[in-house]
Amino acid sequence: MHMSSIRVGRALPRLALAAAVTIALAGCARGVTSTPGDAPNLEKWIAEVKARPAPPLDPLPVMQQFESFEYAAQGLRDPFSRAFRDQGGGGPRPDSTRRKQTLEQFPLDSLDMVGTLGAGNGIVALVMAPDKVTYRVRPGAYMGQSDGRVTAVHEDRIELVELVPDGAGGWLERPASVALEDQ
Repeated sequence: MHMSSIRVGRALPRLALAAAVTIALAGCARGVTSTPGDAPNLEKWIAEVKARPAPPLDPLPVMQQFESFEYAAQGLRDPFSRAFRDQGGGGPRPDSTRRKQTLEQFPLDSLDMVGTLGAGNGIVALVMAPDKVTYRVRPGAYMGQSDGRVTAVHEDRIELVELVPDGAGGWLERPASVALEDQ
Protein backbone atom coordinates (compact mmCIF):
# COMPACT_ATOMS: atom_id res chain seq x y z
CA MET A 1 0.00 0.00 0.00
CA HIS A 2 2.81 2.23 0.56
CA MET A 3 4.06 1.81 -3.03
CA SER A 4 0.67 2.53 -4.56
CA SER A 5 0.27 5.73 -2.57
CA ILE A 6 3.61 6.95 -3.98
CA ARG A 7 2.40 6.25 -7.53
CA VAL A 8 -0.86 8.06 -6.87
CA GLY A 9 1.11 10.96 -5.31
CA ARG A 10 3.20 11.31 -8.45
CA ALA A 11 0.26 11.01 -10.81
CA LEU A 12 -1.86 13.57 -8.96
CA PRO A 13 0.20 16.65 -9.97
CA ARG A 14 0.26 15.43 -13.58
CA LEU A 15 -3.47 14.97 -13.55
CA ALA A 16 -4.01 18.44 -12.05
CA LEU A 17 -1.72 20.00 -14.69
CA ALA A 18 -3.58 18.24 -17.53
CA ALA A 19 -6.94 19.47 -16.16
CA ALA A 20 -5.67 23.07 -15.92
CA VAL A 21 -4.36 23.01 -19.51
CA THR A 22 -7.68 21.58 -20.76
CA ILE A 23 -9.69 24.30 -18.99
CA ALA A 24 -7.38 27.08 -20.29
CA LEU A 25 -7.62 25.82 -23.86
CA ALA A 26 -11.37 25.57 -23.63
CA GLY A 27 -11.55 29.20 -22.44
CA CYS A 28 -9.32 30.38 -25.28
CA ALA A 29 -11.29 28.49 -27.87
CA ARG A 30 -14.53 30.06 -26.67
CA GLY A 31 -13.01 33.57 -26.88
CA VAL A 32 -11.80 33.02 -30.45
CA THR A 33 -15.06 31.88 -31.88
CA SER A 34 -17.69 34.53 -32.17
CA THR A 35 -21.36 34.05 -32.08
CA PRO A 36 -23.43 34.99 -35.11
CA GLY A 37 -24.98 37.84 -33.11
CA ASP A 38 -21.64 39.70 -32.64
CA ALA A 39 -21.08 40.58 -36.33
CA PRO A 40 -24.14 42.85 -36.76
CA ASN A 41 -23.11 44.88 -33.65
CA LEU A 42 -19.64 45.39 -35.07
CA GLU A 43 -20.98 46.41 -38.48
CA LYS A 44 -23.41 48.81 -36.80
CA TRP A 45 -20.59 50.45 -34.81
CA ILE A 46 -18.44 50.86 -37.96
CA ALA A 47 -21.38 52.45 -39.78
CA GLU A 48 -21.91 54.90 -36.88
CA VAL A 49 -18.23 55.92 -36.89
CA LYS A 50 -18.29 56.47 -40.65
CA ALA A 51 -21.48 58.52 -40.38
CA ARG A 52 -19.96 61.03 -37.91
CA PRO A 53 -19.09 64.38 -39.48
CA ALA A 54 -15.37 65.06 -40.00
CA PRO A 55 -13.77 67.72 -37.81
CA PRO A 56 -13.60 71.15 -39.46
CA LEU A 57 -10.38 72.08 -41.30
CA ASP A 58 -8.27 75.04 -40.27
CA PRO A 59 -8.86 78.07 -42.46
CA LEU A 60 -6.28 78.81 -45.14
CA PRO A 61 -3.76 81.52 -44.27
CA VAL A 62 -4.41 84.91 -45.79
CA MET A 63 -1.95 85.66 -48.56
CA GLN A 64 -0.38 89.11 -48.33
CA GLN A 65 -0.34 91.21 -51.45
CA PHE A 66 3.08 92.58 -52.28
CA GLU A 67 3.73 95.58 -54.42
CA SER A 68 5.92 94.80 -57.38
CA PHE A 69 9.05 96.88 -57.82
CA GLU A 70 10.77 97.45 -61.10
CA TYR A 71 14.52 97.90 -60.78
CA ALA A 72 15.46 100.48 -63.36
CA ALA A 73 19.11 101.42 -62.92
CA GLN A 74 20.37 101.40 -66.48
CA GLY A 75 22.48 104.51 -65.88
CA LEU A 76 24.13 103.21 -62.69
CA ARG A 77 27.22 101.04 -62.25
CA ASP A 78 26.55 97.28 -62.11
CA PRO A 79 27.78 96.03 -58.70
CA PHE A 80 28.16 92.51 -60.09
CA SER A 81 30.34 93.39 -63.06
CA ARG A 82 33.91 92.14 -63.16
CA ALA A 83 35.26 95.68 -63.54
CA PHE A 84 33.76 96.69 -60.19
CA ARG A 85 35.14 93.66 -58.35
CA ASP A 86 38.64 93.62 -59.83
CA GLN A 87 39.37 97.35 -60.04
CA GLY A 88 42.47 96.61 -62.05
CA GLY A 89 43.53 100.25 -61.81
CA GLY A 90 46.92 101.50 -60.84
CA GLY A 91 46.27 101.87 -57.11
CA PRO A 92 48.41 100.24 -54.41
CA ARG A 93 47.86 96.55 -53.75
CA PRO A 94 49.42 93.99 -51.40
CA ASP A 95 51.83 91.65 -53.17
CA SER A 96 50.29 88.21 -52.70
CA THR A 97 53.37 86.48 -54.14
CA ARG A 98 55.79 88.11 -51.66
CA ARG A 99 57.01 85.82 -48.89
CA LYS A 100 55.89 87.14 -45.47
CA GLN A 101 58.60 88.23 -43.05
CA THR A 102 58.76 87.22 -39.37
CA LEU A 103 57.55 90.54 -37.93
CA GLU A 104 54.40 90.46 -40.12
CA GLN A 105 52.80 87.86 -37.90
CA PHE A 106 52.45 90.38 -35.04
CA PRO A 107 50.12 93.40 -34.83
CA LEU A 108 52.05 96.66 -35.20
CA ASP A 109 50.99 97.94 -31.76
CA SER A 110 52.53 94.84 -30.12
CA LEU A 111 56.01 95.59 -31.53
CA ASP A 112 58.36 97.77 -29.43
CA MET A 113 61.38 99.66 -30.71
CA VAL A 114 64.07 99.18 -28.05
CA GLY A 115 67.08 100.85 -29.68
CA THR A 116 69.24 101.40 -32.75
CA LEU A 117 72.63 100.28 -34.08
CA GLY A 118 74.87 102.35 -36.36
CA ALA A 119 74.57 105.91 -37.52
CA GLY A 120 73.58 107.96 -40.57
CA ASN A 121 72.29 106.00 -43.56
CA GLY A 122 73.38 102.65 -42.07
CA ILE A 123 71.16 102.87 -38.97
CA VAL A 124 69.33 99.70 -37.97
CA ALA A 125 66.39 99.61 -35.54
CA LEU A 126 66.06 96.98 -32.82
CA VAL A 127 62.48 95.77 -32.39
CA MET A 128 61.25 93.44 -29.65
CA ALA A 129 58.32 91.24 -30.63
CA PRO A 130 55.77 89.65 -28.27
CA ASP A 131 57.79 86.41 -28.44
CA LYS A 132 60.54 88.34 -26.52
CA VAL A 133 62.99 88.07 -29.43
CA THR A 134 64.77 91.23 -30.65
CA TYR A 135 64.88 91.67 -34.44
CA ARG A 136 66.94 94.03 -36.63
CA VAL A 137 64.85 96.23 -38.96
CA ARG A 138 66.14 98.19 -41.99
CA PRO A 139 64.29 100.33 -44.54
CA GLY A 140 62.44 98.09 -47.01
CA ALA A 141 61.60 95.44 -44.39
CA TYR A 142 57.98 94.59 -43.58
CA MET A 143 56.34 94.50 -40.16
CA GLY A 144 52.80 94.46 -38.76
CA GLN A 145 49.77 92.65 -40.13
CA SER A 146 48.75 95.34 -42.67
CA ASP A 147 51.63 94.92 -45.15
CA GLY A 148 53.60 97.65 -43.38
CA ARG A 149 56.76 98.50 -45.35
CA VAL A 150 59.50 100.33 -43.43
CA THR A 151 60.35 103.60 -45.23
CA ALA A 152 62.84 105.11 -42.76
CA VAL A 153 64.67 104.29 -39.55
CA HIS A 154 65.55 107.17 -37.19
CA GLU A 155 67.20 107.09 -33.77
CA ASP A 156 63.84 107.62 -32.02
CA ARG A 157 61.30 106.00 -34.40
CA ILE A 158 60.60 103.69 -37.34
CA GLU A 159 58.42 105.11 -40.13
CA LEU A 160 56.39 102.82 -42.35
CA VAL A 161 53.48 102.76 -44.80
CA GLU A 162 50.65 100.26 -44.32
CA LEU A 163 48.10 99.10 -46.92
CA VAL A 164 44.52 99.12 -45.64
CA PRO A 165 41.31 98.27 -47.53
CA ASP A 166 39.26 101.30 -48.59
CA GLY A 167 35.90 99.48 -48.33
CA ALA A 168 35.22 99.62 -52.07
CA GLY A 169 37.55 96.84 -53.18
CA GLY A 170 40.69 98.97 -53.36
CA TRP A 171 43.57 99.78 -51.01
CA LEU A 172 44.87 102.93 -49.36
CA GLU A 173 48.35 103.72 -48.06
CA ARG A 174 48.37 104.84 -44.44
CA PRO A 175 51.47 106.19 -42.70
CA ALA A 176 52.40 104.64 -39.35
CA SER A 177 55.32 104.70 -36.96
CA VAL A 178 56.80 102.81 -34.03
CA ALA A 179 58.49 105.07 -31.47
CA LEU A 180 61.46 104.27 -29.29
CA GLU A 181 60.31 103.03 -25.91
CA ASP A 182 61.41 105.26 -23.01
CA GLN A 183 63.12 103.19 -20.38
